[in-house]
Amino acid sequence: MEAHLDSMMEELRICRETKAMLEAAFESAYEGIVVTDPQGTVRMLNETYARFLGVKAGDVIGKHVTEVVENTRMHIVAKTGKAELAQVQRIGEGDMVVHRIPIKQGGRVKAVVGKVLFQDVRELHALSARVLQLKQELDYYKGELIKHLGVKYGPTDITGTSPAIQTAKKWAERAALTDSTVLITGESGTGKELFAHSIHRLSHRNRGPFVKLNCAAIPDNLVESLLFGYTDGAFTGAVKGGRKGKFEMAHRGSIFLDEIGELSLPMQVKLLRVLQEKEVEPVGSVNAVKVDVRIIAATNRNLEEMVSDGEFREDLYYRLNVISLKVPPLRERSDDIPLLGMELMRKLSTEVGVKAKGISTQAMEALQAYHWPGNVRELKNVLERALHLVEADEIQLDHLPLHLSGREGTANRPVSLKDAVAHAEREALRHSLTLSGGDRNRAIQLLGISRSGFYQKLKKYGMDQE
Repeated sequence: MEAHLDSMMEELRICRETKAMLEAAFESAYEGIVVTDPQGTVRMLNETYARFLGVKAGDVIGKHVTEVVENTRMHIVAKTGKAELAQVQRIGEGDMVVHRIPIKQGGRVKAVVGKVLFQDVRELHALSARVLQLKQELDYYKGELIKHLGVKYGPTDITGTSPAIQTAKKWAERAALTDSTVLITGESGTGKELFAHSIHRLSHRNRGPFVKLNCAAIPDNLVESLLFGYTDGAFTGAVKGGRKGKFEMAHRGSIFLDEIGELSLPMQVKLLRVLQEKEVEPVGSVNAVKVDVRIIAATNRNLEEMVSDGEFREDLYYRLNVISLKVPPLRERSDDIPLLGMELMRKLSTEVGVKAKGISTQAMEALQAYHWPGNVRELKNVLERALHLVEADEIQLDHLPLHLSGREGTANRPVSLKDAVAHAEREALRHSLTLSGGDRNRAIQLLGISRSGFYQKLKKYGMDQE
């Protein structure tokens, strides 16, 4: 009997301590809290809520909640048994945000808890504004991080709704789901680099670096050191301490090898080893360095023909061509030209500081009828030139180049010798690239100029980015 009494006393002590702890927590809560029974009678009211209502907690215990709290619905919640969360309630001269939560036991309502989340809706608005500000700051810093990692473009930068471009976008999205090597093919100026950037940004490697190298713009004797790096004293003129190559710089990210078809056969062998062994050997080093890199390659040349002609290694071609993505030429998606033209004009207006509201119907018809051997790059150059000539709000037909507007040989305005030479050089470059099917080595031979001169002129006329 004595042991049973001691047990009961211990349980009573624990209950009192628990009750005291709950009451302390109830009273010290920052939010105003009221508890009623199923009939709506106030059973508990903490000091925070009492001060806010301007009453004494002891005076209102036992009263109906409608006598204590203005516009309350706690007695209604007790009847419906349905919680009302984040509701606006007018109390005095202010709008409050409140919770009304039924407490059930055995399926029946035993009590209702009312809780004031914000004593003034303006607090909620301030919090919402702060959250929005933090989101904007996060987006900004996220954008800066992406720029730092080398990514400039994303899926939203690929403009167009035609079936051809939508198919290419879907393939890019699928390619982003894996780490497999991607080979992007397409004519010069179609926007292959946009797809390479987008694949990286959509992939799980998007927080890693995105490193790019134009294989055609680098002399053969520098490609190896740029790709694989070199050690201290590897060759005359080497930077003290050595330097990391593009593959090491792209570790845990992606590397974009543009114009992959321009790599020499010896470099193709070394690139194949990287694909097979997942390691690089810096120039002058006897030790290989492991790299975790996703390779995205692009070319405007027909690699299958190059393989047949012995200009490209068959084993490397099959290693690269795991996922193949073809970017359609502009002439196969002429329906995209109105949308693409307006998007390019928006960007160009910011770049060159000349604005135009749109493109006239006649000018747009001419743009859509043209075959665009230079693709989107050529369209951008045409629109940039037109913006400098525009005098009204719209680009008109006579603002377009003669060969495009159908006015060839009937120039309406004087052209300087410098402009005429520049126009002729641009046309010669485009024509040679068209005849060569995008093969730059062949284009150089057709033009009869040096390799360095060819690339200087491409850069001069904005035709080097593809």
